[in-house]
Amino acid sequence: MPTQKRPVPFKKPSGVPNRKSKGRGLREDLITQTCLEAYGSIRHEGRLADRAIDFSLRRKAHLYSAERREIAERVYALLRHQIHVDYLLENFWAGYERRSTSQKDLLRLAVARVLSGESAQTAGLELSLLDDDVALLAHVTADRGWLEKMPLAERLSIEGSVPHFLAERLVRELGPDASALATAFNTRAPLTVRANALKGDRDALAASVEKEDVRTRPTPYSPLGLHLDTRINAFSLQAFRDGAFEIQDEGSQLLGMLVDAPPRRVIDACAGAGGKTLQLAAQMKNRGELFALDIEQRRLDDLKKRARRAGAHNVRIRLLPADAGALAQTLQDLQGSAERVLVDAPCSGTGTFRRKPDARYRLTEAMLAEHVTRQGVLLRRFAALVKPGGRLIYGTCSVLREENEAVIEAFVAEHPDFEVVSAAQWLPADAAKTVLQGPFLRLYPHRHGTDGFFGAVLVKKKPTA
Repeated sequence: MPTQKRPVPFKKPSGVPNRKSKGRGLREDLITQTCLEAYGSIRHEGRLADRAIDFSLRRKAHLYSAERREIAERVYALLRHQIHVDYLLENFWAGYERRSTSQKDLLRLAVARVLSGESAQTAGLELSLLDDDVALLAHVTADRGWLEKMPLAERLSIEGSVPHFLAERLVRELGPDASALATAFNTRAPLTVRANALKGDRDALAASVEKEDVRTRPTPYSPLGLHLDTRINAFSLQAFRDGAFEIQDEGSQLLGMLVDAPPRRVIDACAGAGGKTLQLAAQMKNRGELFALDIEQRRLDDLKKRARRAGAHNVRIRLLPADAGALAQTLQDLQGSAERVLVDAPCSGTGTFRRKPDARYRLTEAMLAEHVTRQGVLLRRFAALVKPGGRLIYGTCSVLREENEAVIEAFVAEHPDFEVVSAAQWLPADAAKTVLQGPFLRLYPHRHGTDGFFGAVLVKKKPTA
């Protein structure tokens, strides 16, 4: 176990050299200052990570683009390793609790950088740490024997930086494979886009963005997707402004493929800002009626803008009221009329921890139970909109069984007029061999390189004569 050392007074030495990027030095003092500002607003003020980072960067107009990327990556790296970092500092840094808040956050940044693969010497030099802190930093990250002796769930919680209650669930469901999933949670997700079939296929999209010096790879499971390998702001690309693509994880694309929307009446019941809505519009070739429902006007306003850019003309946007009576009235004309109803239900978001690492620290057991209850309510409510012979598609971006298979099992037990069918027939044959568990779409970051997703297809039986 790492030895403890007495704390030394905190001071910042001068003369720290800058690394170079495209002929310009990275100004480590500015990077560190902005990292501390952004992380402080996340941890100590409760702001969402993406908004906090964006706010801090907008206040620093003089930063180079490389410095902005470095800041975002360092803050996200710390968020991905936060529980692990805190455990090391709180247990093996003598006098750590007597440090100021900013000094603690600086050490957190240092430990996170080393856990992400940098050397203690590099991190210590660029963050202007004292020699004693650098030596201790190298020691605690090299000695791992104490961690390997812990029970799997406890070790997973620390090493994977997930709440203990969640670590217990992952171990229960995945066994030793839970460690690989936790490791995947703490890696950077790829930038993945879906070609808008209303404007062209993915080969045409790849050729288009290549003209803008962007390297791409086709997604292995979805025939619609591309990974953008060049580090770039995708929203700045002309192809994006032309509506040729949407940013959408490959797992989300596969869930959208399960809908197989015909050019008649289709409902996206939890549309949000409309990533899958626009995918369905392309499936329908802009024909028929595609109803996009949601309870938040702001997200539907975003959907309107995205639909115009994508050239999707068959989308019918409808705001759902919070009042149960008013909601029933709002949905009355859609009862029993839809060929397809997609319920992409609000969930814990455990499948998206690579992209939203701070979300894991806000999740509680009580919140998880609330999600499960809400998912059952939504599934029952929107199942009433499916016509006989139509299909109900349920999905989440959760990896937890209680939000997925268990919700479907409870629904089918209450609704014998619906039956689960295999999702294989709506997926490419090669992909189906890999991404299905039984009849369900089941995606994990560590197995498939996608976000974690679940998808189920249910058919509403036609009445017998």
